[in-house]
Amino acid sequence: MENKYFIYARKSTESEDRQILSIESQLKEANDLAKRYNLKVIDILTEAKSAKAPGRPIFNQMIERIKKEEAVGIICWKLNRLARNPVDGGQIIWLLQQGIIKHIITAERSYYPDDNTIPITVEFGMANQYVRDLTRDTKRGLKAKLEKGWIPCMPPLGWLNNQGLDKSENAIIKDPERFHLIRKMWELMLTGIHTPPKIQEIVNNEWGFRTRISKRTGGKPLSRSAIYKIFTNPFYYGMIEYNGELCSGKHEPMVTKEEFDRVQLLLGRKGNPRPKTHTFAFTGEIKCAECGASVTAEVKTKICKSGEIHYYIYYHCTKRKKGVKCSQRAIRSEDLERQIKEILSKLNIDNDFLNLALKYLSKIHEDKIKDENTIKKSIETAREGIEKQLDNLTGIRLKGLIDDQEYIQQKNKLLTEKTQLEEKLGNTGYRQDNWKELSEKSFNFAHHAPYWFDNGSLIDKKTILHTIGSNCILKDRKLSISLKNPWLIIKEGLEKVEQEKNRLEPLQSIENKGENSCHSLINPYWLPGEDSNLKKQTQILLCYQLHYRANLIFRLITPSLRLGAIRLRIFPDRKSGKMLPHCTTGQ
Repeated sequence: MENKYFIYARKSTESEDRQILSIESQLKEANDLAKRYNLKVIDILTEAKSAKAPGRPIFNQMIERIKKEEAVGIICWKLNRLARNPVDGGQIIWLLQQGIIKHIITAERSYYPDDNTIPITVEFGMANQYVRDLTRDTKRGLKAKLEKGWIPCMPPLGWLNNQGLDKSENAIIKDPERFHLIRKMWELMLTGIHTPPKIQEIVNNEWGFRTRISKRTGGKPLSRSAIYKIFTNPFYYGMIEYNGELCSGKHEPMVTKEEFDRVQLLLGRKGNPRPKTHTFAFTGEIKCAECGASVTAEVKTKICKSGEIHYYIYYHCTKRKKGVKCSQRAIRSEDLERQIKEILSKLNIDNDFLNLALKYLSKIHEDKIKDENTIKKSIETAREGIEKQLDNLTGIRLKGLIDDQEYIQQKNKLLTEKTQLEEKLGNTGYRQDNWKELSEKSFNFAHHAPYWFDNGSLIDKKTILHTIGSNCILKDRKLSISLKNPWLIIKEGLEKVEQEKNRLEPLQSIENKGENSCHSLINPYWLPGEDSNLKKQTQILLCYQLHYRANLIFRLITPSLRLGAIRLRIFPDRKSGKMLPHCTTGQ
């Protein structure tokens, strides 16, 4: 048989830009060997596949062609290019012993059927053991990195590996281009009025979101599966899920555990959401009082004798609770909206009240800033005192007046006090910036919500209902809502105002009618013991109550407001022609 040979070269990774020189250098060595020994090469075979396990397609094809006597030998750089597992290595040794492979030539030596099999067996054994050791060392390194709190692979969207550090201490940093956008995706989901497919549409079409570019992929819009992975990955609240186990991570979380759990409840249905042919304002927000099932909606069509077609929307119980026979009847969409508007009317404050409230909030804010600045200055003075004590303590230790143990105890105590003061110092600015903004949002919402509800979109209506209350129950075509704070505070205050107004009925004289509309929202209930003069009491207003209950509002204010899901934009007033704020979603 004519001396025909295959040249075989292999690299361990399938990546196009890694070990690319490995193939080139192997082929150069193999071609040099063929020229040196005047061997005829009938085919050059290259493969980007790990040899630690059997199943390489090009290698298997080469073996089959050798069995068909297309060639008598193999030229390769080293034996470990042919095999690094016992199955493929044993196959090479067997074919060589049987004379099917008549010659294997490498840069180091040649192998023939009559040679001692110990050298080639040792070579394949060393290659296999190298792979086993490498696998074990790699797993050990990944485990060590995981124990330190860093994910041992590419982090999810929103973070990047910090390549500036040593690889053994590779930290995770925020992706400056995508972190804040993905956080906004969580905020949209937390409002409870957006589904993942809708968020996907907003992210890709309105925000222009594109995935990070890697070596083989990236730069594409966010896929449906990717957005569900984001909303179900515990990495986003600070945990690392690896090989089925959860570990605490050191990276900066994007959401809190409570926010993550809320999203899981919102996603707590099997399979992907089914496409909807109609969009309704209040589906997913209301429960049936009789059986506890969700209230859904459907469109009914009526064809008149004249041929005109009318469409009606009805809300009704899904009646999907097993073993429960629900007798609740459907309610027209108009009737349901009328009841919601009645609830909003109990929260509504007039324009004069709003202006006075905002003015008084500014006054309180100025006073609060003065108080906070005084507190801040006091804290800074205390911190400077601790820093001086630390310097003095170091000097005392250098003089040998105290031992190491006493020095460490006193130093740790001072550092703890300093840390506590710095935390208080950081919180003062947060309180200054947030309580006034939240209170102003509450007043603006209470004033404009009825107009937004009448003139807004279906999303606006759903947002308003979701914002003002929870535990929405429908029974006998009557809607009941548990108001959230601060709307409950506003409602109770307005009820007290109405009671006081009825008690002071003589105020509705001709002389006082001009003032009555402006000062109708007088509330001694909000500030007991103050001067009962009407004009002075109008300076107090509901904002005084909100001011004193600011901490309560920070904890209990609705997710829509807290997460910034409601913002204001200009919307024309039909009657006056003035441009009024309008409620919408997003940031």
